[in-house]
Amino acid sequence: MLKDFAKLQTFLMVIKEKSFSKASAKLGISQPAVTQQIKFIEDYLDTKIVERKKNGILLTKEGEDLFRIAQKLDKAIVNSEKELLKIINKDFTFVMGASTTIGNYILPSYLGDIKNKIDNEVFLNVESSSEIINQLEDKKIDIALIESPIFKENIVYREWVDDELVIFSNQQLPKQLKHDDLMSYDWICREENSHTRMLTSDAFDEVNVPCDNFCVMGVLSSPTAIKSTILHSDPTVQKPLASVMSRHVIKDEIKDGKLYEARIKDHKIGRKFYIAYLKERKHDAFIENVVNFLLTISKV
Repeated sequence: MLKDFAKLQTFLMVIKEKSFSKASAKLGISQPAVTQQIKFIEDYLDTKIVERKKNGILLTKEGEDLFRIAQKLDKAIVNSEKELLKIINKDFTFVMGASTTIGNYILPSYLGDIKNKIDNEVFLNVESSSEIINQLEDKKIDIALIESPIFKENIVYREWVDDELVIFSNQQLPKQLKHDDLMSYDWICREENSHTRMLTSDAFDEVNVPCDNFCVMGVLSSPTAIKSTILHSDPTVQKPLASVMSRHVIKDEIKDGKLYEARIKDHKIGRKFYIAYLKERKHDAFIENVVNFLLTISKV
């Protein structure tokens, strides 16, 4: 079994996530496949290693022993991969593709770390999620980070970072917005086919807010342009100028008191960001190293 370390990696991910379903999303495989791999380990060891509880996963005594062994093996394999990459010593540029929010506001802080991880140059291309997936299929990029899952059979998808869309303005807003609050603002909107726009429309529909009746002052395709427009709008006018944006885009301005965020009362607009790469490259050492590093920074 030790030669087939993938099953032990699945076991480690189940323990890390405390959930079979969350582990399957992180690993990019089905939940039945996760269950089957854990059962294989238990059959091989002829003992139970995990117990499913309402509040998550509980290790048995044998499971705790296996967990310690698997951690040691994982560390040894990671170190061995670093040595292997030195032997390979390929001189190339690793090309990453990212959708707008990820490429402009999350990934730049980690490009240096990724470069060190694979000991090669890293280039970042920022486009829409659909364009990034097209580039991945055309093999113009090595890995994709997207905010809108565009599922294709030849691509592996791994859940990555949690995101939340919030309503914001350069005027102080109530923390919990009601129907009348939303209808009283002027709005800057994203373009109609954007993932942010679609999620926002769905959220407003769920709380019976007819966003078609909003007073829309403009429609912009760039999160940066929307943020800049709100920042530089007149903060003294009676009607606040508002928009909906990922918290990752505006977190610095929120911290500095230049912008203010709010949420729809009793409603959260959440989504996941995804890591994607071609199935034919799932055993590529460079892909594995970058993916494993990205998964360590899944909370940003």
